[in-house]
Amino acid sequence: MGKPQAFRSPVAVVVWVVWLLFAVANWIDLAVQGRDHTSAVAAAALLLATGVAYITAQRPRVIADDAGVTIRNPLRDHRIGWAAVTRVDLADLLRVHCAWADPGAPDGTVHRTVISAWAVRISRRRALAAEARAVRAARPRRSSAAVPSGGRGPSYGAPPAPAAEAEAVKVARLLSDRAEVARPAAGASGPPAGPPPASTWSAPAIAALVIPALVLLLVWLL
Repeated sequence: MGKPQAFRSPVAVVVWVVWLLFAVANWIDLAVQGRDHTSAVAAAALLLATGVAYITAQRPRVIADDAGVTIRNPLRDHRIGWAAVTRVDLADLLRVHCAWADPGAPDGTVHRTVISAWAVRISRRRALAAEARAVRAARPRRSSAAVPSGGRGPSYGAPPAPAAEAEAVKVARLLSDRAEVARPAAGASGPPAGPPPASTWSAPAIAALVIPALVLLLVWLL
């Protein structure tokens, strides 16, 4: 069995680390110098903001293994078997298209849904601009002999896409390839053979918001 692969936004990781250092430095400062109610409220507010940073920057990721793909969004987890994955694409966020047959339906009803992943995102404007540059670069150009003296020579390729967009495209392609490889073994011919995606609320993520919010409320009221 292959080792699971995890994908997440490098920018989000940097944001999480920077915020954590900022919050810890402020907590230390408040612990040393703060002795009033305002300082306690500020410390509780920092705790709530850290919870928000955790669920939006640290937690989201996409995990692919031999059995399927797990999408961790800020508050919910989605588990999708490869047999239920019909397509993976990008539209601001990475999207996993799913389809599965209803075993209880006599007419073989097929259900479909699309699950988006917060951890892998792309700027559509920059992606379309990069695609347009690639199309222009692929067009036939006049030979260098036809270029007037002092003019520009032929282009040897479009500028590379931004690193974040290139990484998102790479992740989408990798997931698509893994789904295509696993689909024949799962019964690709005929209706989808896999179980429906399983979606659950994340108790740690909810606690990361609710507990600091209650702490802030109690400190504010005291």
